[in-house]
Amino acid sequence: MDLPLTLLQLAGYVALLLWGVHMVQTGVQRAFGAKLRGFLGQALRNRFKAFLAGIGVTAILQSSTATGLMVTGFAAGGLVDLVPALAVMLGANVGTTLIVQLLSFNVTDVAPALILIGVLMFRRATAATRDFGRVFIGLGLVLMALSQFVGLVTPYEDVPNLKVFLGAVANQPLVDVILAAGLTWAAHSSVAVVLLIMSFAGNNVVPPDAAFALVLGANLGTAINPVLEGSTGADPAARRLPIGNLINRAIGTLIALSILPWLGTLLVQIEPDAARSVADFHTAFNIILAAAFFPFLKTYAALLRKLLPARVDPADPSRPQYLNAGATEAPVIAIGAAAREALRLADVLETMLLGLRDAFGRGDRREIAETKRLDDVLDRLNTAIKSYLTGLDTDALTTADHQRVTEILSFATHMEQAGDIVERDLLGVAQKKLRRGLAFSKDGEAELIAIIDRLTANLRAAGSLFMTGDERAARLLAEEKENFRQMEAQATATHFARLRAGRVDSAETSSLHLDALRDLKRINAHLVAAAAYPVLETGGNLLASRLRSAEHD
Repeated sequence: MDLPLTLLQLAGYVALLLWGVHMVQTGVQRAFGAKLRGFLGQALRNRFKAFLAGIGVTAILQSSTATGLMVTGFAAGGLVDLVPALAVMLGANVGTTLIVQLLSFNVTDVAPALILIGVLMFRRATAATRDFGRVFIGLGLVLMALSQFVGLVTPYEDVPNLKVFLGAVANQPLVDVILAAGLTWAAHSSVAVVLLIMSFAGNNVVPPDAAFALVLGANLGTAINPVLEGSTGADPAARRLPIGNLINRAIGTLIALSILPWLGTLLVQIEPDAARSVADFHTAFNIILAAAFFPFLKTYAALLRKLLPARVDPADPSRPQYLNAGATEAPVIAIGAAAREALRLADVLETMLLGLRDAFGRGDRREIAETKRLDDVLDRLNTAIKSYLTGLDTDALTTADHQRVTEILSFATHMEQAGDIVERDLLGVAQKKLRRGLAFSKDGEAELIAIIDRLTANLRAAGSLFMTGDERAARLLAEEKENFRQMEAQATATHFARLRAGRVDSAETSSLHLDALRDLKRINAHLVAAAAYPVLETGGNLLASRLRSAEHD
């Protein structure tokens, strides 16, 4: 046996495994990404639901790391409390054991069929079918890589030197843990390492106690990567979740090591099959660890906050500047502070519109990316404002205070939703145009930029109206909704005239142009609803419907 060639093949199969997992993740995220994030966002309100969501999402994504990344993003952005985030990770760790349990049976024979189905689906025209095709191809590659990985290593189980080495470490549980943790860290996959351990145990290469110690190391190693791969310069608060998960598994590993002789004997009696006992131990370890930590998550989260305090960065645009916690004792002052903070949302949205204007003109990839990132600022400020206002003592609020709180929350929500349209749709149009080497006609580009300028002026008017509540200004802004409807209709008619005259480069740019017109009108509707409608409704000047009543027909 050629050892260098074998090592190269092992590395290739690990790469194939990681690529298969990547295809599953990207396929699932493209097909259900928004729904998964929304599902997690809903589940994260309750730690019991969060735990179950962690199991389910990890089983779908085939990776606790992918689940952890989504949850870490929520936690780092302040969108979710640390307690349910830790509960999700406990569930994610249990979810990985389901994958091992499934793969512990002989399911590799279906790998070619999965790849075949995936390729056929991937060649279909619809995006949803292609995404599901990626998932099937990825699953097939994962099964094939694991089978080849274990099959390649199996002949080496009888190599005398390996047997001597494994025999030497068999009676050193701590060495086993370190060895398996290092291997899992290098392979980036606890699933592959646990399956390899199962193969060794099933062929009596290592005794049960050593196999269980190796499983503990694999569980510890899979928690190391997220910690080491995190940015060393990041806010310590953003590292609470991965570090908390690592500490959780380290404590569990130490306790399990101390009772391993008794525990190993019990498991062997329950499950005589050595390979199956390894899979069962892996599952039992994570379930027991989750059950042990779950009741104390609040205390554990408080300890992590104390050990890893948030870094205050004055230059961070997503950090609230006016939400003074001490002002909550005086609701009038707190409401004023929240209104001032809400105006910052309008400032950020204006910056995004200016970036969009430049994106439709010059089309700079870097500027598009920087503008898209501002949507995260809107999300975090909106969340902070909501948390601040909903934390006020409702009994201390007057009727006018309740109304103003509603207006602030509505304004912040509409600003955030308008930012979503810029980030997801309009900047998406700019990216497509740039990526495909397309260009709007000069007239079309000038038309879009003129509408963006009009929209920016309306945004400034909305911010001013939000603070003054002037009814005359509200009427002027409300009239802009009809003006924009007419502008869109006129711009669309002009565009079709250019298209018939052959002054538009392609049907593809035509579609992008019309999409942009529609999305700009939607943003203006959010501006009107954010600032003008509340003022008009308070004054009794807002109709319930724009439809003409039947008696006039």
